[in-house]
Amino acid sequence: MTNEIPQSERIDKWLWHARFFKSRTQASDLVKSKKLRLNSLRISKPSVLVRVGDILTFSKANDVKVIEILAFATRRGPASEAQLLYKDLSPDPIFHDPLDPRTMKIPTREQGMGRPTKADRRALDKLRNTD
Repeated sequence: MTNEIPQSERIDKWLWHARFFKSRTQASDLVKSKKLRLNSLRISKPSVLVRVGDILTFSKANDVKVIEILAFATRRGPASEAQLLYKDLSPDPIFHDPLDPRTMKIPTREQGMGRPTKADRRALDKLRNTD
């Protein structure tokens, strides 16, 4: 077997080589779930071949990834090598999900506004019982 760089490669293998997934099985499962688009067409078979210049669109960790394939690899190397295989065309997030714990803002109330907290009620009871 030679170490020639191929002209095309299976989509699940390329996603694994590019380190988007920890295993080929995870990459295959994404493709089988029909949540990946190849050049704006939904695909469902992990055996589909991709070529240089193809555009992949998929969701990963609550973000939409838009990736242009630049090259292929002969092995699954380190992350620095994997980043040379693609160009990230993903859009910047415009809004933040209010239910996302990473961007959630903890509500605060001004002093003396609203219903008293348990600590406030205890302090009031203590003041009232000091007679």
